[in-house]
Amino acid sequence: MDFNTAAEKAKNFSKTPTNDEFLEFYGLFKQATVGDINVAEPGALDLKAKAKWNAWNKHKGMSKDAAKAAYIATYEKYAPKYA
Repeated sequence: MDFNTAAEKAKNFSKTPTNDEFLEFYGLFKQATVGDINVAEPGALDLKAKAKWNAWNKHKGMSKDAAKAAYIATYEKYAPKYA
């Protein structure tokens, strides 16, 4: 399976992943498509934006190819639960 297929299938899960699982996907997707985080850290009161920022930032330094491989592995881990 390639990255684009995994990303498309993850968007179409029949059930919604937990917040932590969503953030796992989000951080890897952003690292795979954009690379290292390139936006300022949001304020502490914007909890949703802060959580997304942290999920992306924890993959800083990971290559896009490694992030794509990790995203595919994450998809395969959760697909039986949500597909």
